[in-house]
Amino acid sequence: MIRYQLTELIKTAIQTAQQAGDLSAFDLPEIVVERPKDPAHGDYATPVAMSLARLARMAPLQIAAKIISHLPAADYLGGVAAAPPGFINLRLAETWLAQQVETILAEGDGFGRVNLGQKNVQVEFISANPTGPLVVGSGRNAVLGDTLAKVLAATGHTVQREYYVNDVGTQVDNLGKAMFARYAQALGQAEPDPEEYQGEYLVEMGQAAARQFGDKYLHLDRAEALAFMRRYALDGIIAGLKEDTALIGIHFDNWFSEQSLYDDGTYELALDKLKAKNMLVERDGALWLKSEDEDDKENVIVRSDGRPTYFASDIAYVWNKLGKRNFEWAIYIWGADHHGHVKRVKNAARGLGLDADKLTMILYQLVTITRDGVPVRQSKRAGNFITVREVVEEIGADAFRFMLLTRSADSPMELDLTLATKQSNENPVFYVQYGHARIASIFRKAQEEGASMEGGDVSLLTHPSEMTLIREMLRLREIVAHAAENLAPHYLTYYAQDLATAFHAFYRDCRVVSEDSALTAARLKLVKAAQITLANTLRLMGMSAPERM
Repeated sequence: MIRYQLTELIKTAIQTAQQAGDLSAFDLPEIVVERPKDPAHGDYATPVAMSLARLARMAPLQIAAKIISHLPAADYLGGVAAAPPGFINLRLAETWLAQQVETILAEGDGFGRVNLGQKNVQVEFISANPTGPLVVGSGRNAVLGDTLAKVLAATGHTVQREYYVNDVGTQVDNLGKAMFARYAQALGQAEPDPEEYQGEYLVEMGQAAARQFGDKYLHLDRAEALAFMRRYALDGIIAGLKEDTALIGIHFDNWFSEQSLYDDGTYELALDKLKAKNMLVERDGALWLKSEDEDDKENVIVRSDGRPTYFASDIAYVWNKLGKRNFEWAIYIWGADHHGHVKRVKNAARGLGLDADKLTMILYQLVTITRDGVPVRQSKRAGNFITVREVVEEIGADAFRFMLLTRSADSPMELDLTLATKQSNENPVFYVQYGHARIASIFRKAQEEGASMEGGDVSLLTHPSEMTLIREMLRLREIVAHAAENLAPHYLTYYAQDLATAFHAFYRDCRVVSEDSALTAARLKLVKAAQITLANTLRLMGMSAPERM
């Protein structure tokens, strides 16, 4: 990335100035090179001269001048200037910028990828209780987790996507009871409605079970019938979750069963490790995990009746991730209501002898669904929740993903269904995708008129709108790196809009297919590079790049 190259250039200039005696000897602090808020100040700027004032015992502007005088020549550097109170402003050479069009064309689908590391990473997301269809709250989890996985893969990591299936405990036991009630009702039995899981989806499953099995499970021992209905409901709902996630372009590498932690001995192994480290204490007939963190209270692992808690499964699961499958980095995507769970899981990891720094928990806030600003609260099939499928059927998977990605995870957000379906520039999804579709139409026009980008000389690209578009395209690498380093994929949505704006402005200011065949070829190369950049950005967000709209 050019920012890193500029950082090295500044570092070399300082060291050269020290060797020449123009600056005193001192250890270099971190050199920050960033984009200035006002583009008039240049493409990049560094405040390093101000941070060196105390070390060099010199005014920042004087230091800046010394650094500039020792800057090595670089083909990408077009201009350098010192500015009060001590900034060094750097401008990229326009001849170099124009040549970057060829770089983008050569890299193609790989443009935007950067190498930040090669860790074996697991992103575990959604993991909602498998007791009903995927709801919109979990949809935000889904989009956040999947896009983050794409971004991490684009920065060199090997990424596994995992859904943790909570198929143990009270919630799924109650699901089995509700499933049996709906099954019995479908056969005309006077079974009371279930207290939980009252959505229409379970009524439909009950009717399907009645058609498939007849009254077979009405005549079995109730415990045996409930166990079967529990498994039947789980299998059906998990199959539905796989369909729901596929609907928004998400495919998991692994659907991990909580029950497997007990079946394969992982739970007992984890418990033994905690006992060996004297991390467990028995009190009131229950087993508790000690905490060395004064802000984190002790937590129950095994209840007084001998049943493991959800936390017991979490402990076994963290051992499975880091101790058994040896992930170098495990990322959890949780709802904000799980904030109190972060410390206890990390505490458990340390108790197991694992590196808790390998665990990262991202907490996201709730989503409000509105229509013209009025909250939508009722679902036809799920009862009190709006399902992902219902929303996607109305606004489309691309709009669903984009809209749910437009805010940082820690910000509450609103998804307006009316805005998401507007075919206008008010709708950011339409605005971005229309840029790609417009490019496709340019190439159709070029083909009709016999124009081609073959042999195009990009040095002919000199118009300010052309330069602005190229500068914007080159930001993609930085955006991907920034999103990965900060675990913040929402930056992609803002970048996509900025890129689309730069392209639409270029299209307004510069005629692509004209009587000037040389300029036409050059501009078609630029347009192709813009198409690649837009498509790669959309792909990172899990969205399509339409040819027509």
